[in-house]
Amino acid sequence: MTKRENHQRKIVKRQKNASKPANDGSNESVLLADVQSLLSKHHAAVSSPRSETGEGNGDTKPARPEPHSLPEKFSEVDIKISQLSSTGDGLGFSPDSDHVYVVPFTVPGDTVKAKTITHFPQARYTLTDLVKVIKSGPQRDNSLIKCPYFAKCAGCQIQMLPYDLQLKHKKEIIEKAYLNFSALTPEVVPPVGDTIESPLQYGYRTKLTPHFDGPPGSMSRKAKRDPSLRKGFDSVPPIGFNEKGTRRIIDIEDCPIGTDAVREGLKRERKKVGEEIARFTKGATILLRESTERRWKPAQSAEAKTVSIPESHEDESPDAQEAAAISKESNTANDVARTTTQTPDSTHFTDIKSCITDQRATSTEYIDSHILLNTAGAFFQNNNFILPTFTAYIRSHILPPPSAPQPPTPPITNLIDAYCGSGLFSITLSALFTSTTGIDIAPSSIVSARQNATLNNTRNATFLAADAADLFASVTYAPEATVVVIDPPRKGCDGGFLRQLLRFGARRVVYVSCNVHTQARDVGVLVEGVGGVEGEVRGERKGEGAVGEGKGRGVCRYRIESLQGFDFFPQTGHVESVAVLARED
Repeated sequence: MTKRENHQRKIVKRQKNASKPANDGSNESVLLADVQSLLSKHHAAVSSPRSETGEGNGDTKPARPEPHSLPEKFSEVDIKISQLSSTGDGLGFSPDSDHVYVVPFTVPGDTVKAKTITHFPQARYTLTDLVKVIKSGPQRDNSLIKCPYFAKCAGCQIQMLPYDLQLKHKKEIIEKAYLNFSALTPEVVPPVGDTIESPLQYGYRTKLTPHFDGPPGSMSRKAKRDPSLRKGFDSVPPIGFNEKGTRRIIDIEDCPIGTDAVREGLKRERKKVGEEIARFTKGATILLRESTERRWKPAQSAEAKTVSIPESHEDESPDAQEAAAISKESNTANDVARTTTQTPDSTHFTDIKSCITDQRATSTEYIDSHILLNTAGAFFQNNNFILPTFTAYIRSHILPPPSAPQPPTPPITNLIDAYCGSGLFSITLSALFTSTTGIDIAPSSIVSARQNATLNNTRNATFLAADAADLFASVTYAPEATVVVIDPPRKGCDGGFLRQLLRFGARRVVYVSCNVHTQARDVGVLVEGVGGVEGEVRGERKGEGAVGEGKGRGVCRYRIESLQGFDFFPQTGHVESVAVLARED
């Protein structure tokens, strides 16, 4: 197969996949659901009853839209934006069509000129690039934009949208997710709470990972087989983030959503790469992770916790080293620090913020009175400013509400923290339970979790390194006395885990997710009580699969008690969602 034939095959495959409804929570499936919804509304609006007989007998049919001839690729069209999609892109129509155009960096009411990039005729939408705003809609406020790279960089989508409208939009994202991805009837989905705002709308992000590509030819097959053939850089490449809709990297000198320490770290590491570019033969990713040193004031020093930062415990694989920061020395000699106050008790201490660039180093953060260590390159929430409010909300909702009727069951005394990471929920919720078990697939995260339990004097927590799908094999808790917290990666839970959870039948489940669409899909399984397997969940819910040991109706089902969004990611189209579920008895 020639290179051209292979390229054409990929295009055909993308065209087919774009028109197929999917339940994987990907940007493509989310966009398709929004496109189909908008088309339905558009057809309902433009179709008016008219007589096809002309005989006055009252028989009418809605007018069918005329087929639309798509413009040539890379041609420009004028678009009126109708709504903001859950991906953060504007959706609209050209004046003479019922074909949806997806235009980034736009808001409802905008009239824009857009360049067509990729048509998906079967799915009836076209991806475009924004050329210019012809007429601003009432929601657009360009004075709010604080980044010179906005409308080019793929990181932020809605800086021009007032913050109250951002919060409203994110509430609608959750509502649409449960409408389009849960397969539940609206009657069983409770109203979504108003999105809880971030204390900071800029300067909140405690982790950034800018990157740069290798020199031309560095990724060729020959160069991959024989590193000696790789050429070095003739000049410093762009260091930053991807341009929207492409794999090209934009040179980013500053990122205003990063914290002060992270922004200073970006400047420092950009300079360092420039000075040492001769030693690179391929691209690299730079880790910028904020860390906190808490210095207690003299009157409090006797009560202050002494924190001993452990040696690195990550495997020093070549891939880890390549993805690590440019040099470990920059973490100590050139750290940029600032003082900050984050809690009401900050009169007793000063927090010194620094930027870590070593993947294997240990970062330190404080959530209220809790101290949390984490391997710098491992997952941890990237907006620490909202974490006190976030963890307080979960603490207040993880147990049954006092007003709820209490059946004759034992009190809830056990917590299972699935996908526990370094123990954020196990540590901050431990006071509510007699016993806690946390599990994570990453051994390094379990090491951090155990260290955090010791530092916080959490004696009722046990941590296990294992796949969450195997969690319940070793659990001895009584389901009636147990609550499960789930915080999976963006892809959500697999079918095996959901089956186990349904068989176990925990009294309550709290599902935390940075991808509300996969959360809605998984919650739909738990509410219906069907033990689906990965890739077959939708089929089993339609009665297409047998069930039983690993298949079929689960032993319990849940109802959704509440849905709440948190704005962990201001200026972007992302929202953190918390679903609280109670077992149906």
